[in-house]
Amino acid sequence: MKQRCLIAIALVAAGCMMAQTPASSKVSKPAWHAPRTADGQPDLEGVWDTASITPLERPVALGTKAYYTKEEAAAYEKTRHVDLNRDRRDGNADADLARAYNDSWFDRGAHLGATLRTSRVIDPSNGRFPNLLPAAKKKYDEFHAWFAANPADSAQDRTLYDRCLVFSQTGPPLIPGNYNNMYQIVQTADTVTIFSEMGHQARVVPLTRQPALAAPVTQWVGDSRGHWEGDTLVIETANLRSNQQSRFGVQYEGMSDENLRVTERFTRASPTLVIYQATVTDPTVYTQPWTIELPMAKSNEAIFEYACHEGNYGLAGILSGERAKEKASPIK
Repeated sequence: MKQRCLIAIALVAAGCMMAQTPASSKVSKPAWHAPRTADGQPDLEGVWDTASITPLERPVALGTKAYYTKEEAAAYEKTRHVDLNRDRRDGNADADLARAYNDSWFDRGAHLGATLRTSRVIDPSNGRFPNLLPAAKKKYDEFHAWFAANPADSAQDRTLYDRCLVFSQTGPPLIPGNYNNMYQIVQTADTVTIFSEMGHQARVVPLTRQPALAAPVTQWVGDSRGHWEGDTLVIETANLRSNQQSRFGVQYEGMSDENLRVTERFTRASPTLVIYQATVTDPTVYTQPWTIELPMAKSNEAIFEYACHEGNYGLAGILSGERAKEKASPIK
């Protein structure tokens, strides 16, 4: 009690001294600068969490409104919590089945991102994905019509996340999902490693002038090269392997092809925040490039090991179930 009183007296005295200080003698607060690693690079190291309930696309009714006010954000969060609750039991049996796991299995975040954006897509200005080009749209529609009738002809026909190959969180681009939205960044003088909790994958990005892969060589996470533009880490990725299934995960079923390019930007904005932006360019698929933005919050939590049992057990069950269904059905 005595200590609290002394603190209170000190605060009052300090307030009086501040009130008597001429405005001309006040010292402005110095601008914040990103800390540096031992190599002099902006320090992005640590564990970062991208979980939030910010929608990937902006609700159509909001038009070009890019940010919520604090009051609007509170109202949105309240409604969003109800909409996302997997433990609800209203609606018909199909709606109930679509909610899948209990809500306790999800870790999508409880709040909007720190910037209070109305969507993760920030370009186009309506916060929504651009249209597919006519040829790409035709290809997309034809495949999905075929896939609806032939969901498990082979393992290669299934989604990339069914096969435990690529997840929306793995990237690039990094797109948060329903859980496992943590990343650990480790820097050396000539590389940056981005370790994804989802999929348990590490992407090692050279910062040197290492030659890029030859055009015919592709990888699921592509071929990345990084460089610094001021305090921003810029990563350019090409040679991304593609197939008929979306590489953007369960959050967005849009398509891509061999011309996909991704440019990522990581900027340390404060001691506890990194702003991540990724621009997707695919000139034979989309009418224009699109960009997403995520606030990455500093976390003191550990990244847990991820085991993808869909690929270990679930995929075999899907294929054997489809074969059993075919045997039971009369040949047409």
